[in-house]
Amino acid sequence: MIRDYSHYINGEWVAAANGTTFATVDPATEEVIGLVARGTAVDINEAVTAARAAFEGVWWQTKPKERARLLFDLARAIEAAADTLAELETRDSGKPLPLSKKEVLSTARYFEFYAGAADKFYGDSIPLGPDYVDFTLREPMGVTAHIVPWNMPLNMVGRSVAPALAMGNTAVVKPAEQTPLTALKLAELMEQVGLPAGVYNVVTGFGQEAGAPLAEHPDIDSITFTGSVPTGRRIMQAAAKHIKPVVLELGGKSPHIIFADADLETAVVEASKGIFANCGQICSAGSRLVIDGRVKEAFLDKLIQRAQQIRVGPGLESPDMGPLVSREQYERVLNYIRVGQNEGAQLLTGGGRPDHLERGYFVAPTLFDNVSPQATIAQEEIFGPVLSVLTFHDEEEALAIANGVQYGLVAGIFTNDLNRALRLATRIRAGQIYVNEYFAGGEETPFGGYKQSGFGREKGIDALYNYTQVKNVAIRLR
Repeated sequence: MIRDYSHYINGEWVAAANGTTFATVDPATEEVIGLVARGTAVDINEAVTAARAAFEGVWWQTKPKERARLLFDLARAIEAAADTLAELETRDSGKPLPLSKKEVLSTARYFEFYAGAADKFYGDSIPLGPDYVDFTLREPMGVTAHIVPWNMPLNMVGRSVAPALAMGNTAVVKPAEQTPLTALKLAELMEQVGLPAGVYNVVTGFGQEAGAPLAEHPDIDSITFTGSVPTGRRIMQAAAKHIKPVVLELGGKSPHIIFADADLETAVVEASKGIFANCGQICSAGSRLVIDGRVKEAFLDKLIQRAQQIRVGPGLESPDMGPLVSREQYERVLNYIRVGQNEGAQLLTGGGRPDHLERGYFVAPTLFDNVSPQATIAQEEIFGPVLSVLTFHDEEEALAIANGVQYGLVAGIFTNDLNRALRLATRIRAGQIYVNEYFAGGEETPFGGYKQSGFGREKGIDALYNYTQVKNVAIRLR
């Protein structure tokens, strides 16, 4: 059954101002599963106006402990609805159902974590001497804009909206047009637990039609964006018009660095997880395998075997790997595979649609060996299940390869030499370093990039700084 989905503005479900919709598609079947309101600047303006009214009239004045209770209740409501949310996420994005469930529970954890911070994020007192009392206040930014990607749709909403709401801000969310459904479902849960109207608003639609007007709107106070470098540049340009702060997470080309002394069995598992989880559609995916030449052959034998055992299929069947999110992304990934072959890389396994799947946007786990560090597939973010293998012969060469891209989001180091691990951790230009486990950390650990991977930090306590501004009060005593 094809459902209709409306915007959620000021606590109400409303159609697009111009009455238009667009289709959202199940990437495993290529079938339409919903018709979604197609927002424009008019809808964005209504949402921002509602968010401003809720901020000024209700939410900022709500006591932090009361905001905390509402967000705790929301976390519990997300957990209770986890199966429903996970199935909706899988149908909309294609990812395996267990992965969707994991991301839903992580979303609940974001609201739980930041609920606990709502009444514990303090200002400071500053000692100016006996004639003064000087202190700082941390005040909310106001109306925050959240432009959310399609690879982890609900989880990315929770990652930025939870700290924003905890600090007393209101939010306008523009989910990716490929995956809008769970951001809308979250609005139902917010109604259920009693969040005031206008605190959380969702306008669905396309980037140029809805995302750009949101970024350019003069009455928003900050922008959080996760996505591509070109779009990030446009977001920065839009924010500059009105001098608005931005948080950008723009992707990566992250290395797994495998040394000869590593636990190779563990490293094979982690390297496979790092590139094939969510079909490689993760900003921090370990898409470059940088490996010591002394162990490369044995390591690749194990990795190829593991890749060929990965079960690929529709997400609702709980496979190891589902489809890519859209036809556009499917064609993009296949084009990169062709480019890799044309530039002389050796295709070890994969390279196209699995034989047993006749429709859907499926690409088999793909490995390339003999990849030059300057090759296109070693430099550009593919955002698919494609791993480039690069060989090093000493630590300095490994470091040069790791740092030799425009990105700097994460890096994985696999070694039993703690001194080496720490030495490299301080020299790799990336925002997060994993040692002997890929995707280590959790909702509590700050996340963000160096170089063209963006700036600002999400997750952990650091994220709260994105959604507050500092006011200093200096009092002369008489």
